[in-house]
Amino acid sequence: ELLDNGRQRHAAPSAAGRWRRIQDSRRQWPLAPRNLVGGTRLSEAPFRRLLVTCMEGPLIPRWYKLSYLVFVAGLVPAYTLEYGLVNFLWFSNVALIGGLLAAWLESPRLASMMAISVVLLEMVWVFDFLLSLALLGPTPLGVVDYMYNPEIALHVRLFSLYHLLLPLVLVWMVWRLGYDPTAWRLWVPTGCVILLVSFLLSTPERNINWVWGPGGVQEWTSPYVWLGVTVVVCVSVWWLTHRVLLTGLRWFGRTG
Repeated sequence: ELLDNGRQRHAAPSAAGRWRRIQDSRRQWPLAPRNLVGGTRLSEAPFRRLLVTCMEGPLIPRWYKLSYLVFVAGLVPAYTLEYGLVNFLWFSNVALIGGLLAAWLESPRLASMMAISVVLLEMVWVFDFLLSLALLGPTPLGVVDYMYNPEIALHVRLFSLYHLLLPLVLVWMVWRLGYDPTAWRLWVPTGCVILLVSFLLSTPERNINWVWGPGGVQEWTSPYVWLGVTVVVCVSVWWLTHRVLLTGLRWFGRTG
């Protein structure tokens, strides 16, 4: 009898038992950082994605993915013809295309990296654009002066309005997928490489990512010193973005 009881305790759980275990684990979110499903230990964020996908479908709706894809498919050739491929080194363009990949892959790490890269930096563009609407023209910052340049095709300038929504889109994706705290350590070297490549490939007139000066070519110091300043400022902003996202999303149990 003792042997039979031991065998019953070690027997594989039934389907009903496994379902009850999943339901119990779901009710414990976000109290338990790790859960047990079918004998495999999973961290909270992947477990949540797995269970929600099985029960409710994809975390990112298909209509959203397709709309995002259609927009980028129209923007890329328009930007390429107007500005050239080097223009895609701008962090905003990197985040736009990286966000598309994150949406289709439903990757919390990639979505978190893209959010860190631009959520706060894009606020400068948004503020300057709203200021330009209030002033009915160019602003002291000059970030969005190109939006009023008639030499740039109108449809290209209309595509650039994505800057207004990009921070919200990335934050929403991170909310859906969960924030990956390790994304900060992965994005910083990636972003620094992009800054270096921008310095090497762009001209002072193009000034990609402001590696030649704030809005224009600076003459206060050596270009290499300014590049170092740009790296320090960007890394500081990325760290601050990481802390804001981590603190806010952890409060709602949306971190991995």
